[in-house]
Amino acid sequence: MSPTPTLARRFWEAIEPVHAVAYFAPEPAEAARALGLIGWWMGYFAGRLAPLGPVRAPEASALCFAFAPARVARALPDAWAYTTPEKVLDSRLGAVETALSRVLPPVGTRHLEQLTELLETAVEGCGHEGRALAAAWSGVPRPDGLLGRLWLASTVLREHRGDGHVIAVAHAGLTGLEAGLTHAATGNVPRELLQSTRGWTDAQWETARRRLVAKGLLDRDSRLTRSGGTLRRDLEHATDRLAADPVTRLGAAGVEEAIRLATPLARHLVDRGVIPVPNPIGAPRP
Repeated sequence: MSPTPTLARRFWEAIEPVHAVAYFAPEPAEAARALGLIGWWMGYFAGRLAPLGPVRAPEASALCFAFAPARVARALPDAWAYTTPEKVLDSRLGAVETALSRVLPPVGTRHLEQLTELLETAVEGCGHEGRALAAAWSGVPRPDGLLGRLWLASTVLREHRGDGHVIAVAHAGLTGLEAGLTHAATGNVPRELLQSTRGWTDAQWETARRRLVAKGLLDRDSRLTRSGGTLRRDLEHATDRLAADPVTRLGAAGVEEAIRLATPLARHLVDRGVIPVPNPIGAPRP
């Protein structure tokens, strides 16, 4: 099952790989280790949540509820015993700038300036009601460097969309784990990839699977039923609808221009293996 390619979805697909360099390029992980953070996941959660301050595990789990709480709790708040959110944020911004300068194709400064200006305009249109991650990242001062600005704008936009997805999933009455099972059931992301990266045990996965079977959303072979397929489509439609703020701010022509400028960057990152497809984010090659 593939979601309908709405303008909001195509916009996300085009810019997500730029943001995702923070997860798949080595520089951000190396920067986290240099600060004393232990293990890749401590760097991930500290880096993603740093603009919120020294957040604890319960709040972090609520914001990142696709992840098993135990995985989150192994990283936070212990990360703040080794360093501060401010140092993590500064280090991460520097690392992604370095990574992007290495992995982006040579499209020219004007190309990147135009894309960055469009994304920053889109960010201005984002409402933050119920969207803690997007609000926190929108408060990060704009970096001086062009690549830092590009990454920050793409990050605010994807967290705005991601917060909206959390709202949609919660409104549908699903847990983060149950949403993951329905995602895996679409065939777009392998179960093994989702389960291993999100930290769920086999027992937790099986318990959630049985709940979804009892609800009539999965069949006994873990495939989406008709009701499950409808629910999944409704979730994706709601996520797109809740991501409409930046689209409205830019207008259709502005979004299409941003997609035109971002797509060669995204395809280069995927084709060079910087961003793997499939990936646990669910982002395709645009």
